[in-house]
Amino acid sequence: MLSVVADVGGTNIRLAVCCHKTGEVSQSRTFACAEFLTLDAALFQYFSTLPEKVSALCLAIACPVENDLVTMTNLSWKFSKIALQEKLQLAQLFVINDYTAISLAVPFLNDNEKIKLGGGEAQQQGITAVFGPGTGLGVSHIIHVNHKWISLDGEGGHVSFSPNSREQADVLLLLQEQFGHVSAERLLSGQGLVNIYHAICRLEGKQAHFHEPKQVTEGALNGECELAKRSLTLFCQAMGSFAGNLALNLACTGGVYIAGGIVPRFVEFFKESEFRAQFEMKGRFSSYLSTIPTYLITHDNPGLLGATVYLRQELGLIAD
Repeated sequence: MLSVVADVGGTNIRLAVCCHKTGEVSQSRTFACAEFLTLDAALFQYFSTLPEKVSALCLAIACPVENDLVTMTNLSWKFSKIALQEKLQLAQLFVINDYTAISLAVPFLNDNEKIKLGGGEAQQQGITAVFGPGTGLGVSHIIHVNHKWISLDGEGGHVSFSPNSREQADVLLLLQEQFGHVSAERLLSGQGLVNIYHAICRLEGKQAHFHEPKQVTEGALNGECELAKRSLTLFCQAMGSFAGNLALNLACTGGVYIAGGIVPRFVEFFKESEFRAQFEMKGRFSSYLSTIPTYLITHDNPGLLGATVYLRQELGLIAD
């Protein structure tokens, strides 16, 4: 009997067989979601390539998973957990949020799967924060209780954005005119980077030429656009301040980790940015934050790794 893990996003679904003993994955496949009308069609396609029957499945999926009916936010797929388990004839089915999976991957990352960005040594079983600018702004924390890693889910990406400079305050005022409430996600996401750029263009009385995150990033990195560079600089500043807030909220002595698909596109710029300085810039608690390490996750698919951790913990196959 096999156990399978899957990371389901709005564009691709990644699947693999999970080794019960080591947690290593094999027979990995990636399918474009657009090729299938339903999730179960994609799963049947993958299962048909395997030599044995699948008995357990863990799905990490980018949408709310609390109810039996799961409806994807950026895709037409929706399914009943009960019906899916019956249709696939599974002994066990686990459906978790994608950031639950990403956060659970953190304790199992190798040194070459993350980049340290300042601070001291992480406390091995300290509370850890994980966040990631991507399509949105995912946030989670993990704690270690009774030999098990537990993910504390939340909607931290929707807390109010708090500016730390005159330029950030000016950007906030413009975004308030547009959105009313301005969450951290309105700046710290793919669209958020575009929002920052458009606001800075308005402040300077200039025409905005970029309308996609990739365009803003490329304009900043190749020296083509000074306003794009200022936008990416502010993005890194705001990310540092947000990360510092997360560290203070739950005394994250285990460190703060950055996931998501955006930051790995400009690693060198990020390393030279004010991210770490803004992380520590918390007045009387600056010295406290200076000891907490921050990391950028470079693992190819932390969601799939975290799904294996969740599955093996639930099956009683992993203790730490």
